[in-house]
Amino acid sequence: MLVFEELKQRGLIAQCTNEEKVRDLLDNHTGIPFYIGFDATADSLHVGHFLQLVVMSRMQKAGHKPIALIGGATTMIGDPTGKTDMRKMLTREEIDHNAGCFRRQMRRLVDFSEGKAVMVNNADWILPFNYMEFLREVGVHFSVNRMLTAECFRSRLEGKGLSFLEFNYMLLQSYDFLHLYRTMGCKLELGGDDQWSNIINGADLIRRVDGKDDAYGMTFTLLTTSEGKKMGKTEKGAVWLDPEKTTPYEFFQYWRNIDDADVIKVMKLLTFMPLEEIAAYEKLEGSQLNSAKEKLAHELTAMVHGQEEADKALEAAKAVFGGGVSSENMPTTELTPDDFEDGVIGILSLLVKCGLAASNGEARKLVQGGGVSIDGEKVADPKATVAKGSFDGEKIIKKGKKTFHKVVLK
Repeated sequence: MLVFEELKQRGLIAQCTNEEKVRDLLDNHTGIPFYIGFDATADSLHVGHFLQLVVMSRMQKAGHKPIALIGGATTMIGDPTGKTDMRKMLTREEIDHNAGCFRRQMRRLVDFSEGKAVMVNNADWILPFNYMEFLREVGVHFSVNRMLTAECFRSRLEGKGLSFLEFNYMLLQSYDFLHLYRTMGCKLELGGDDQWSNIINGADLIRRVDGKDDAYGMTFTLLTTSEGKKMGKTEKGAVWLDPEKTTPYEFFQYWRNIDDADVIKVMKLLTFMPLEEIAAYEKLEGSQLNSAKEKLAHELTAMVHGQEEADKALEAAKAVFGGGVSSENMPTTELTPDDFEDGVIGILSLLVKCGLAASNGEARKLVQGGGVSIDGEKVADPKATVAKGSFDGEKIIKKGKKTFHKVVLK
């Protein structure tokens, strides 16, 4: 199957500036440079980025050349898309550190050897730019009226307002496309569907400045649940690709526990499993879908953390779901003497400390709803405490039917 058709059948393509031209570019030519941008807003990539890297890898396997653009400059402004408030302003040092973390993680999923892919940083061409030159070369081609119709700006204007700083973001991302078009022959920008406005303005800038009509944009489906909510969130926050922030076991468990309605969709979007194999899983119903969830979780964990970690997580999960709980690869929280007051720690504080609840209020609801047990004994009283002296090696906290967490005393 040709790459464009496969992307389409997997449900990855959301919009194209010119579907016929993009299909021809990807299916009838090889070595086409394309780029995806990643702003270095944190010290790890997360599940949302994972989908973009999978698309990048899939395109690379089809013979095209990925350009991974690290937004060393654009991160200094912050993309207003999907945000109700302005992003936290990061220092250059923080951005450089985050960019280094991104590079290490990307190499796990995209092959950068022997020039098969390129990694660039837009700080190299944006930061030296004279502002007046930028306004005259780039700003003159942007209509404020048109920009204000973009969803990323309109929603902010209707809410808490939009700073002039963020208003520049679209121009800078558009200029990235122009720069890569001129210097690397990049004719295609890819991104999540929430980036549509930024992407089409980049292609339009190339047409206006260089008079060329051979640059295109394509967006892919956002990773959302069947209810339309973004995937990749837990009580502890985002699901990260860094094993220090989200352990391989936690990563595995996130996918093992997704809703039945989302399993096949995620298989198509994120794995390299053949569509014929996925079609066989699509026929399963009810409890049979657990085997599909297990397969999905193992595939994705192996892609991000390697086969060995995926096997460990699978073994631990089978023990948990089979009733014989193995704590070896469970996420673990270490308590120190400072966590105890008068030799005890309250159950609510313990749940929050372990990341099993976001607040004491949420923890209280869990306990009152009968969803918490320690070492097999249900905890029904929100005022219950755990004594420091009761620790003999480890304690296993169970939340609901599927979430297990190990607690040890340091």
